Amino acid sequence: MVALLEHLPPLPWVVLFAPLVSALLILFFFLKSPKIAAVISVAGIVISFAASAWLLWFHTHNHFLPVESGRVWLEAPGLYIEFGYLLDRLSLMMLMVVTGVGSCVFVYSTAYMHGDKSYGRFFASLSLFAFSMLGIVLANNFVMLFIFWELVAVSSYLLIGFWFEKPSAADAGNKAFIVNRFADFGLVLGMFSVWVISGLGGAERTFLFTELERTIPALLSSGTVSSAVLVAAALLVFCGVVGKSAQFPLYIWLPDAMEGPTPVSALIHAATMVAAGVFMLSRVFFLVAGVPQALHVIAWFGAATAILAALLAVAQDDIKKILAYSTVSQLGYMVMALGLGSSEVAMFHLTTHAFFKALLFLGAGSMIHGLHTQNIWEMGGIWKDMKITAGTFLLGALALCGIWPLSGFFSKDEILSLAYEQNKALYVIGLTTAGLTAFYMSRTLWVAVFGPKRAHQKGHGHGHDHAHESPIAMTGPLVVLAVLSVIAGFLGIPAFFQGEHAHHDPMNLIVALTSSAVALAGLGLGTIVYAHLKGKEDPLKKKLGAFYTFLVRKYYLDEAFQAAADVFQKSLANVLFLFDSNVVMKTGVDGTARLTAGFGSLLRRAQTGRIQNYALVFALGVVGLAFFVTTQGGR
Repeated sequence: MVALLEHLPPLPWVVLFAPLVSALLILFFFLKSPKIAAVISVAGIVISFAASAWLLWFHTHNHFLPVESGRVWLEAPGLYIEFGYLLDRLSLMMLMVVTGVGSCVFVYSTAYMHGDKSYGRFFASLSLFAFSMLGIVLANNFVMLFIFWELVAVSSYLLIGFWFEKPSAADAGNKAFIVNRFADFGLVLGMFSVWVISGLGGAERTFLFTELERTIPALLSSGTVSSAVLVAAALLVFCGVVGKSAQFPLYIWLPDAMEGPTPVSALIHAATMVAAGVFMLSRVFFLVAGVPQALHVIAWFGAATAILAALLAVAQDDIKKILAYSTVSQLGYMVMALGLGSSEVAMFHLTTHAFFKALLFLGAGSMIHGLHTQNIWEMGGIWKDMKITAGTFLLGALALCGIWPLSGFFSKDEILSLAYEQNKALYVIGLTTAGLTAFYMSRTLWVAVFGPKRAHQKGHGHGHDHAHESPIAMTGPLVVLAVLSVIAGFLGIPAFFQGEHAHHDPMNLIVALTSSAVALAGLGLGTIVYAHLKGKEDPLKKKLGAFYTFLVRKYYLDEAFQAAADVFQKSLANVLFLFDSNVVMKTGVDGTARLTAGFGSLLRRAQTGRIQNYALVFALGVVGLAFFVTTQGGR
């Protein structure tokens, strides 16, 4: 046992730095060597996955306690920051999700991005993205987490705007970056608020999660810190979650992020960026666990996000945007679970969602690869032409809908059971969202997968006669993720998170039967509306009228944010103009000119060229000098 522990510390660093080494090797030596770049990038993430799997195996077979290690990074009076890692059940499972799903995405990308002129740059950015997310997972303190948090933002900016020559892609990258900076301002305030609070009991202030987990609840229970102060700090930290995990109203960046290559979408939506917020809130769950007010706010944010995003998915025609709004909705479920007091249930759904959402995005990418369009109304016939893609996509869709015995059924029902026991209003919202999820996925399946072949509109390249199954580098990861989407509910993931305190709660049959009935009703309604539809226009457009337009325009949130930005920008511009005009120009520039001109005018008067003027000045000088000498001598 001791011998094994001696070999444990280096492995987390291997997990963390293997993708970074890959990114640097590609950047400096193999940027113009596509095949070598791909091999190096895939090797980096596979090494991280193998090391993570070994750590997981070691943990489950030797039952070691959480392991923390770090080196002093910054030290000053009253300030101590480490660069270290924290290995526990939460980080171990998240490592497996990030590296496991990431490995599938990396392998898939080797075929999907084949022929792209920036192939090497893509894999360098992808490896940097993996490194950044792994840093968040392993971080043992707030400062280290925040640095990697921002590295994830930089990586996502590079990947979302990967095809930067397209204005829409460049705009999408900027939008994601700016919206998240707005949210991260709250996170920074919350982070330093927690640091200040940690020292109120006389102890040394700290950013370390293990120390905070010990001191914060103690300070709250002793009355040293009021619940109101802790609620404010916790909600400020939650601002970061609202941005990164795309909660209402800051989810506006995520659908636009579909401008990036499809493997990027899969990685962002399944295993990295959006998962970071839920993971972080689970990591610092001790901040909110003792303050019901904060939990209540978080739960309602999640519920509102879940149902609003599900409604938007109903009116989307781009298959990637349908899945994007689906991700926002499922993230709402996870945040609602956190607000209902269970980080284990939230992480359970995050894990299963990573499998079937990565499967759905990669399946959508396979369809796009074969059909050269993202519009579901230009798809169809996939069941005949692309059987592996269609079959695995169907499994992912059913898992997302929560159909038994697929993984989504178990994790989603855990959340609904929490809501059923604690807040019936949230339960109704969650149940309604489940029905909407089944409906829009039924719509997608019947139009894009099972529907008849449709002719492409102009400008979309190849037609359906050229539709073909994707290469094995793409279908292989689809099969792996499909298997995980089927079996993940039986792997004991909730028990793993609970550890030695694991207990098996019997299934709530009322919730299970009700949610299944609602999901089947959603699938049935979608079948009735779309199964025999042969046209290229959504019948809901006429049936819902103005409300459909309202959904297509995404509740006009983009316009509202743009208007607010314009007002702020114009107001700031006016203030700066007035300052520039009155202070800088009139007082500074023009005032200096007037002062210089006045001083020059005085100098000109001393050089008139008239002898009598000089004589008068000379005489006055003599009189003045005599007066001065006389008065000084008298003293």
